[in-house]
Order: sequence, then C-alpha cells, then structure tokens
Amino acid sequence: MPLTSSRRAALLLLADGRFPAGAHAHSGGAEAAVRAGRIQGPATLAAFCEGRLHTTGLVAAALAAAACAGCDPYALDAAADARTPAPALRDTARKLGRQLLRAARATWPSPELDAVATARPRGLHQPVVLGLTARAAGLAPRDAAQTAAYESCGGPATAAVRLLSLDPFDATAVLAGLADAMDAVAERATAAADAVRATGDTGRLPAASAPLLDITAQQHAAWPVRLFAS
Repeated sequence: MPLTSSRRAALLLLADGRFPAGAHAHSGGAEAAVRAGRIQGPATLAAFCEGRLHTTGLVAAALAAAACAGCDPYALDAAADARTPAPALRDTARKLGRQLLRAARATWPSPELDAVATARPRGLHQPVVLGLTARAAGLAPRDAAQTAAYESCGGPATAAVRLLSLDPFDATAVLAGLADAMDAVAERATAAADAVRATGDTGRLPAASAPLLDITAQQHAAWPVRLFAS
C-alpha cells in the first residue's frame, strides 16, 4: 500500500537519528569492533554493517514487523529474550525500549502504548516497542521492518564517524551501498511476521545469531572508560 504524505512523514520521523529515543548513545557493537581492529575504514565498516544487518538486524526487523502487525507484544518480547543471549544486550534492548516508548507516547499518544508502559515498567525489547510505535503512527509492518533494518546499520555507521573521525560522506556511502540489502531484509522480516500473525507461533521468527557481537557486548559493558553505552 502506498504511503500517504502524513504516513511518509511519520516514517521519516521515526527513522530520523534525531528522534529522542536514546539510540545516539549506542554504537551497535562498533566501538568494540574499532578497538579490536575489525573496523578500520569504509570497507571494514561496510562488512561489519552487512553482517549485523543479516543477523541481529533481521531479527529486530521481524520483531518490529510482527508487533506492528498486532501480534502479542509480550510473546514477542519473550521471543526477543530467547534470541538475545548476552545479558548486556538484553539490558540495552530494554533500556532503549523504555526510552523509545516514552518518546512514542509523547509523539503518537495511544492507549496501546499506555497499556504497555503500565504493564511492563522495566520495558520491552526495543524492536518490539518500535513495532508498536509504528502501529501507533499509522505505519505498516513493512515500514517497521524497514526502520529496524536501517537502524541496524545506521547506528554503527554514525558511531564510526565519531570513533574513527571517519569522513561522514564515506559513512553515508556505506549506508547507500547497503540499501538493496536493507530492502531484502525488510521483505524477509515482513514475511516472517505474516507467518507469526497467521499461526501465533513466534518460533516462525528468524533466529539469526552473531556470537562475536554477543561476546564483545559483554566485554564492552565492563570497560571502565568508553564513549558509547553499548
């Protein structure tokens, strides 16, 4: 379904890095990768973002699409927990979920968002809240998946500019080069969300893993000095 002008504006607002949901304080694993030498410039940043997109990005996009489609957010949150083995990443996902929910309730007031805030004061995983936010904004599951896919690459790319003094033009070119891959991931995620909606089985969600991201997230959380929260 084509986006109306008001829905297109809502999608742009939700995907904007300036949306006050706290994501700017997180590197998506890029800070640990830079310290380990795995990200050194545009080429290695592109490889890192592509790997993240097809693993944690795919999972996040499917969760967001399913939440936007009206699937049970608490069942989705449990599925997100099962797909997030690192305690540091679970804590980060819930913190970002709380921050996004606060911004969403102020931007697109919704009884559904209010109910979630009351039922789960510790927060739901960020992708689940992202899907609920997209739903409150009148967006479609495909839009929610697209936003999550973009976030999975946009966060590390933005962080790399600060961590490496990378030319912002180069970081933007990395994201542009991944545009087709982001679209493909969003399509896969939406199809998985449709399967969950049809069956009620959250086991139909992707469970792609990135063990090195899990390991380095735990290590990063113990660093006494760091630029990013995660």
